[in-house]
Amino acid sequence: MFELKSLSGPEAIPAALEKAMRYRLLNEPGEAESICQDVLRIDAENQQALVILLLALTDRFGESYAVGVIQAQEIVTRLQDPYERTYYAGIISERRAKARLHLGSPGSGHEAFQFLREAMSWYEKAEAIRPPGNDDALLRWNACARIIMCNKLVPRTDEKLELPLE
Repeated sequence: MFELKSLSGPEAIPAALEKAMRYRLLNEPGEAESICQDVLRIDAENQQALVILLLALTDRFGESYAVGVIQAQEIVTRLQDPYERTYYAGIISERRAKARLHLGSPGSGHEAFQFLREAMSWYEKAEAIRPPGNDDALLRWNACARIIMCNKLVPRTDEKLELPLE
């Protein structure tokens, strides 16, 4: 239908990525996502664009126009640094948990617990391979633990409900 316009060249990438970050901070993840896609059309493996895109996608997990988790997980596989791949896999799980909690439907607390524990597992793996002085993974692990404790989240039990017969 439309032919998308390209950035003027590789020299435009830093300013475009700065704008993408600004749009994320303004709570406009769709705008940030669009800019990152434009950057990736010029530099398909731009690591900063991939991270911003992943974060913009996960910013929208709790919205009515929810984005697929699969797309975010595919972006993680494109990250070159093992620490970042592991850390951002945790971010995806953590944000899925928060979206479930925000939803508040029956069983969402159990689902949130599972996603938070998954995130914590990723953060533990990231902590083991983190660069010196980088405590981001342990800070995220603590945040997940606090969410579980403050909301009194528990895993789903395997109890079977017996429904009365009429």
